[in-house]
Amino acid sequence: MIDLRLLREDPDRVRASQRARGEDVALVDSLLSADERRRSSGVRFDELRAEQKQLGKLIPKATGDEKAELLKKAGQLAADVKAADAERDAADAETQELLLRLGNLVHPDVPVGGEEDFVTLETHGTIRDFGAEGFEPKDHLELGTLLGAIDVERGAKVSGSRFYFLTGIGALLELALVNAAIAQATAAGFTPMLTPALVRPQSMAGTGFLGQAAQDVYRLDADDLYLVGTSEVPLAAYHMDEILDADRLPLRYAGFSPCFRREAGSHGKDTRGIFRVHQFDKVEMFSYVAPEDSQAEHQRLLQWEKEWLTSLELPFRVIDVATGDLGSSAARKFDCEAWIPTQGKYRELTSTSDCTEFQSRRLSIRFRDGKQVKPLATLNGTLCAVPRTIVAILENHQQADGSVYVPPVLRPYLGGREVLEPAAK
Repeated sequence: MIDLRLLREDPDRVRASQRARGEDVALVDSLLSADERRRSSGVRFDELRAEQKQLGKLIPKATGDEKAELLKKAGQLAADVKAADAERDAADAETQELLLRLGNLVHPDVPVGGEEDFVTLETHGTIRDFGAEGFEPKDHLELGTLLGAIDVERGAKVSGSRFYFLTGIGALLELALVNAAIAQATAAGFTPMLTPALVRPQSMAGTGFLGQAAQDVYRLDADDLYLVGTSEVPLAAYHMDEILDADRLPLRYAGFSPCFRREAGSHGKDTRGIFRVHQFDKVEMFSYVAPEDSQAEHQRLLQWEKEWLTSLELPFRVIDVATGDLGSSAARKFDCEAWIPTQGKYRELTSTSDCTEFQSRRLSIRFRDGKQVKPLATLNGTLCAVPRTIVAILENHQQADGSVYVPPVLRPYLGGREVLEPAAK
């Protein structure tokens, strides 16, 4: 959530942010009104309580008609205090409910618009000309079948559409990617973490995933728990309700977890293969920093993502995501999109978001800086979303005979293999 003081002092900035996101601008005025009622009812409650306490001191000293009159007044005052207390609680609840619906303030440099209004910041690597090499590229599912690496038919039989098995070299390739990614993150100073896949509602809501993203979340009704769509959720909630010392910052964690997504609204999109699935594994970077350091940390996370994709020898571009495609928690987001040859376009492989103080306020995570205690900033960045990375590796590094070149960074985790060979029939 955003700072209420900022809302009061500069509501036009908040309105502009909501407008840029394509979200409800009227929410700002509703929130201002609720906040005013919350504060005025709080003042009235305090005044009535003070009067009640003062009256309580007079009653024992009074006698006769005076005491009777004071007792009558005390009864009325008690009712007024109770009513003011209820009014204050109702206004506070409404304020909090509206505040939780408000998106983070968009960074002023973010391009305004929808999904297609991003700005390309950088392009890396060289897109292969398969025609010049004399063959038509196969898609990742055909390659995965040849390699004995991917089985979507049995995935659908066992679990339904958008599920899959990674088999043989496919399973080994996932483990190689995870180990290489964790090795890079550890070398960069991240603490590796294996995180829970099930979290409580306050963890999911506090991270910002029960607003506009709620339809994409799996919930276990009987247990009142949610399956995470990213380890960002447990990593953000890891320090919930804590006060950290400033000298501990930055704190950097690299979480590995399964991720679960309904893929609501994606009917008909990416139905072939494993690019868009309901369950996948991912290595996620997460940082806690002082608010003034968040933009620099955002650039660092992006740099680590670029180093990772470069080590995999993948052609990719970096985009500055437009306001309407940010997600409620992010003030700014950069995506790294790898070239997918058979689709003839770039597709998202990694994403990094600066969430400023938005999540820490919701999760009550603060840091002690001298005598001050204040919210800190949180940031997240995908290092390796496994299935999409496998898609990019298979398609970009395929050879004419159906074999696949292995980038050197993965070879130590694949028994030294330089090439993945088609499986024997």
